[in-house]
Amino acid sequence: MASNRLKGWKYVLFMAGIVGSIGAATYPIIIRPMLYTEEYKRIQAITRKNIKQEEIQPGNMKIWSDPFGRDKKS
Repeated sequence: MASNRLKGWKYVLFMAGIVGSIGAATYPIIIRPMLYTEEYKRIQAITRKNIKQEEIQPGNMKIWSDPFGRDKKS
């Protein structure tokens, strides 16, 4: 029985296909938001416009503040 192992250019093509598909999948999820932050900030501001963070905090917890209490220096 003959072995069906990938050799030579077929192996390179197979590996390039895997790397290319991973790159194509990560671009819209990871890379594009990092490159175009202003667009995502604008969308986030629109969608969170009517949300009051004080009202949705779980367990009546206060909104996040710096736990180390750093002084603001001028």
